[in-house]
Amino acid sequence: MQETIAQLTYLVASVLFILGLRSLTKPDEARRGMQLAALGMLLAIIGTMLHQEILTYTWIVTGLIVGTLIGYPLGKFVPMTAMPQRIAFSHMFGALAATLVGIGEFYHMYQGDHPTNPSAAESRFKMAAIGFEVLFGALTVSGSFMAFGKLQEFITGRPVTFKGQNLLNGLLFLSAVGCLGWLIYEPSNVIAFYSMVAIAFAIGFMLVIPIGGADMPVVVSLLNSYAGLAASATGFAIGNNVLIIAGALDGASGFILSIIMSKAMNRSFGNVLFGAFGSGGGVSSKKTAEGLTAKSISAEDAAVLLGYASKVIVVPGYGMAVAQAQHQVRELAELIEKKGGEVKYAIHPVAGRMPGHMNVLLAEANVPYDRMYDMEEINDQFAECDVAIVIGANDVVNPAAKTDPGSPIYGMPILRVSDAKSVIVLKRSMNTGFAGIENELFFDEKTSMLFGDAKASLSKLVSEVKQL
Repeated sequence: MQETIAQLTYLVASVLFILGLRSLTKPDEARRGMQLAALGMLLAIIGTMLHQEILTYTWIVTGLIVGTLIGYPLGKFVPMTAMPQRIAFSHMFGALAATLVGIGEFYHMYQGDHPTNPSAAESRFKMAAIGFEVLFGALTVSGSFMAFGKLQEFITGRPVTFKGQNLLNGLLFLSAVGCLGWLIYEPSNVIAFYSMVAIAFAIGFMLVIPIGGADMPVVVSLLNSYAGLAASATGFAIGNNVLIIAGALDGASGFILSIIMSKAMNRSFGNVLFGAFGSGGGVSSKKTAEGLTAKSISAEDAAVLLGYASKVIVVPGYGMAVAQAQHQVRELAELIEKKGGEVKYAIHPVAGRMPGHMNVLLAEANVPYDRMYDMEEINDQFAECDVAIVIGANDVVNPAAKTDPGSPIYGMPILRVSDAKSVIVLKRSMNTGFAGIENELFFDEKTSMLFGDAKASLSKLVSEVKQL
């Protein structure tokens, strides 16, 4: 009876996970989706605690207390601007849990004081699951740590590459797969098991070090997929149905999102997995800023343009996140709307450092969901826009993606800001973006540059618009 209740609880939890994931596809239902998923996780924990195999609840209760003490501050007090690195950090611990479970299962089967030594057929199937779990879990741990370090900037955010890097990565991957095959053939081989764990950790480091900080949306999504695959394999290893379902959902959704992110950056998925992307590969563009002049504008003049505009499109970028200027953006938009203007927000899929980074920041500042538009929805509206205001975005608005075949971003889908009647760019300086190339938009005759910290510039704009 107890086991039946546990399985029914798992079934309800799985349904809640699916409904929660579906709700996340719509911004106005995202909060409800998270609540459904959280309820599902609570039921999954309750179902697990009903298992008869549990001899003592001491360590389980200890884990719940410690996890709550760590998780609550992370969720409550970490600022939205630091959310990308917090997510990478969470992936690391989730993958570490899966890896430790796999190592524990292997030890219990073959190395403990009373090893179970299952039959050959059972042993091979279980070792395939454990090996897959540990392989993806370990590389996700080290990969997530590297992603966290790059986002937190205690590790350089620039790509780290060297000659023969892809060859080395390929050899490491083949070695790990070879160890897995060896384990399936000879499940009790301790050397093969721990060698695979060590190689997997190395793969995680090697996969992320050639990736630049600006390409983190793909990395975070891909690591999420790996963590899900590891969790699903854990479910097969320990016979837990809800882990199999939840892990498969996580792995599949992360993989699909990674492909979407890759397309948004004009990269093949193979390049994401094995290429040193973020290093600005491809044919080098010969275009420079020599002989070109960028036109600056004062906050007073920019305020006049914005205050009397009928249609304004805001393009947020990583610079807005760094300056934590999302609240000033909302305040400025509200002032424009009070004066009769219409304000919309154009979101590029890879703006920021994680999928949906700009959406999260704007939502945190209480920007209405229905004002945020994806690139495909809003690109045709730039031509009718009186003023487009770009806040800390660079490569995602660079016309070179369409006009310069020699550019490393050529072919990348961009927001067509250059179609607007007038453009105001908020930027600290004329430094190039992550791709390391000049932005043609900044030298367009329709573009005016408002230099300075985005938060300070927006505060000045708010003050000036109020006086109109």
